Amino acid sequence: MDRRTVLIVVLALCGAFAVFVVGAAFVVAAALGAASGGELGRESGSAKVGVVEIQGVIGSPDQILKDLRRFRRQSDIKAIVVRVDSPGGSVAPSQEIHDAIVETVKKKPVVVSMGNLAASGGFYVSVAASKIYAEPGTLTGSIGVISELPEADQLLDWAKIHVNVVKTGKFKDLGSPLRPMTDDDKKLFQALLDDVYGQFLQAVADGRKLPVEKIRPIADGRVLSGAQAKKLGLVDAFGGLEDAAKAALELAHVKAKPSLVYPPEELRFELSDLVKQGSSSAARGLAAGLRGEALPPMGLLFLAPGLAPAGNGR
Repeated sequence: MDRRTVLIVVLALCGAFAVFVVGAAFVVAAALGAASGGELGRESGSAKVGVVEIQGVIGSPDQILKDLRRFRRQSDIKAIVVRVDSPGGSVAPSQEIHDAIVETVKKKPVVVSMGNLAASGGFYVSVAASKIYAEPGTLTGSIGVISELPEADQLLDWAKIHVNVVKTGKFKDLGSPLRPMTDDDKKLFQALLDDVYGQFLQAVADGRKLPVEKIRPIADGRVLSGAQAKKLGLVDAFGGLEDAAKAALELAHVKAKPSLVYPPEELRFELSDLVKQGSSSAARGLAAGLRGEALPPMGLLFLAPGLAPAGNGR
């Protein structure tokens, strides 16, 4: 092995070691961030209130569930505020977050602070809280279920493309874009949506302590302002994040100013992300991430489509 080759190998090893050291430094910094609790503006005579953010279209619930668990277990976190700014999203993740908030309320108060938008699935998760704060101009409500099923069979005919479908039952390809929906398809699919819609109604009734029949007249997908929602009993009070935090401490019977604590962002990256090389692997990782967050085209959604942002949330 000549000197040039040895030099190249040594430089490569040094580079790899440098990447490892930098990664380790980030991990240590993340651990220090966790130790401080991601706390903002701690004052004397204040008490910690954990803040969990639900932003954008609801897809994967994993990070939100992790944040709720973290604050639920931390004894120095006296109460939790869930900040919701979402048009809704997939049904099951919305229900999973809702159920996690219900469980958290059993251990410490959870107050929802609605931002600009807390509609459909965003409203579904909100009703699990001990109390709901919104601004008069917040857009909320949109109680309902939607599924959009495109048909591409005429396009395939135009392109002279024929697709052979082999199935074990008449409804196995229910909702397929390769054929028009039959009357039986529509009846079955409507029954499915009606069942999930009933679950939504019951969750609102339980969370807001209202009879289902009082909610049903306005549970037709309509969007409500915060002011309208308050008149209907769907929102408790007007106010922003600070107001919600103060209310959360009051529910916890803690007389102190709220000190907002956010989950440490630094803990959310992987050391392996630092050593991944090549644009192709990065592109594959990005594509996989987008697939994990994307809404299924045939899925049932708690979503206000006209209010959904261009991109997905967490």
